[in-house]
Formats: sequence, C-alpha cells, structure tokens
Amino acid sequence: MTPVRVEVFGRTDVGQTREHNEDSFLVADLSRRVASLQPDVREHDLGPRGTLFVVADGMGGAAAGEIASEMATDTIYNHMLSEWTNDPENTEQRFAYRLKEAVEVANQQIHQYAREHPEHRGMGTTTTACGVYGTALYLTQIGDSRGYLIRGGVIHQITKDQSLMQRLVDAGELTEEEAAVSERRNIILQALGPDPNVKVDLTRQDLRKGDVLVMCSDGLSGPVKNDDMQRIVNTNTELVAVCKALIDLANERGGPDNITCIVARFGGDDLPAPDGDEAVGHQVYPLLDTESTTEPVPVYRPDADSSKRATETVSRTDPPAAPPAPETPPEPKKKWWPF
Repeated sequence: MTPVRVEVFGRTDVGQTREHNEDSFLVADLSRRVASLQPDVREHDLGPRGTLFVVADGMGGAAAGEIASEMATDTIYNHMLSEWTNDPENTEQRFAYRLKEAVEVANQQIHQYAREHPEHRGMGTTTTACGVYGTALYLTQIGDSRGYLIRGGVIHQITKDQSLMQRLVDAGELTEEEAAVSERRNIILQALGPDPNVKVDLTRQDLRKGDVLVMCSDGLSGPVKNDDMQRIVNTNTELVAVCKALIDLANERGGPDNITCIVARFGGDDLPAPDGDEAVGHQVYPLLDTESTTEPVPVYRPDADSSKRATETVSRTDPPAAPPAPETPPEPKKKWWPF
C-alpha cells in the first residue's frame, strides 16, 4: 500500500496597493521536523506525526502585523514540534488537541509581546492552521483567512469566517452576495493578539484521493471567487502554476491587500476514492479535552497597511526581532469596532 502522498506549494505577494506584506505562511513535515518548500517537503509521504500548513494575515500597521503573523506561524510550528512530536499519545484526538493548543499559545505570546512593546499596541493576526494526520484534515480558525477543498472538481469552503458579515449571513439578515460587497466586510470578530483568550474553531474533514486543499488570506478570497479558484485548480496540474495563477488573478483585479495561498494535493492508496456521498464543509470536531474555554474578543477591523515581502519558501525557528521604536509611536491602524 502506498501511504498518503502530499504535494504542496505556497506563495505570498504584497499585492497592488499595500506598501508592506504582513502575511506569513508555513509548510512543515512534522514527522521529519522540517519547515520549508524544498523538494523533499513539497512532495512527501505523510509520516506518523503528520504535516502542518499555516496561513496568517497580520494587522496593526508598520511592522506590527508582520511581527504578529510571523510569531503565529513560528509559535504554532515550534509548539507542535516540542509538544506533539514528543507526545507519547499518538492519536487523532491528541493531534487535534495539540493543534488547538498551539494556536492558543500563539495568541498568548503575541498578546504578551504587544503588552511589553507599546509601540506595537493593536498588533494582531488572523490564523488558519491545518494539520494533516492519518486520513483527515484538522483545521483551526481565528479570523477570516480561509480553507477550501476541491473534490471531484467541485470547490467547497471548509472554514467559516469569524466576521461580522458571516454572523449577519448566519442570522439571515444578509445574503452572501450582499455581504461580499458590504463596506463592513473586513470587520472580524477574533484575531490572535488583541485579547488574552481566544475561542478556536476546530474542524475535521476526511480526505479522499485527489482532494486539493486551498488555504488563503482574504487578499485572495476577496477578489478571486470560488468559481475562479475551482477553474484554476482544475486546469493546472502543477501546484506552482496554481499558486501563481491565483495570485496573478488577484493582482489583475486590483490586488487590494496582501495575497497568500497554500495549495496541497493528496493521493496514495491509503485514501479511498470519492464516491460523491461524503459530507464536505464546515464540520466542528469536538475534543474530549476541555482545558481551554474562552470568551469572544471585541470586534477588530483589519485595515492596516502591509509590507513588501514576496517569498515562496518558509523556514523559521525564532520569532522575528522587533524593529527599533519610532520617536513618536504611530496611532494603531486597527480599531476596535463598538457594538
């Protein structure tokens, strides 16, 4: 039997209107303890400790958003290395718990960093982290970066935005089409960093042979609609070409924000073929452990400028150093949105 085979690529771009890129992403083979986009990670067999993908969209203005997003990706990765890969309990429940725990630890570290560095007050980041373990995906969601699954050529959103517009859609007060063009579409209900506690949305999705995962920041999911993503994935066999085509299209449509995507394809004999009857979508995964319960944080508006840093590889171990404080700290670009 051929084990689960993972093919993956990722890319980030500053877009057309921002001065800085505050997005970050990370791809890691946890079994071999390596994070990169080198050939041995871009195509690998899923090991006993799984694989990790993270997309983070920083906010806070100046360098604060960049620091927050890199701290999120680094902390989640390092926590999974230190806690999960050394955990004697190698089960899907434990894997999901450690992934959720890693996001909560990242929030605590970013929050504490901002308290200790007043020049970066208001810093935060959305974060979508996906762990692949066994024959399933486990996703943790904070904010409005997204995860999609293309199965049998059909795209499905498998995360749910933690945003004001999503709340209004769920309540039946807006349609999806109205929410997409609303002036308030960038108001999110959670981010890592602003509050000491977060409520992590943890979901699970069974994998099938040929499934394609797309994870992205809202700089992609805003201008590039589901049908466009589906078409690009279905008409490009090379994942490098898929990432380039997605980002190029976002830039052609104005590139109003930083643009980041990770695209992964899954195969191997361990995965069954799709039969068309499987449930695909946002499926909450309940944990037996209940160590972390948090209250919702105040609403946050992601409208900060970003910084130019377009990369195609990620391999980090330590959080980035803070830049020197300006003589007069700038006002934070992110504002609490009062209810």
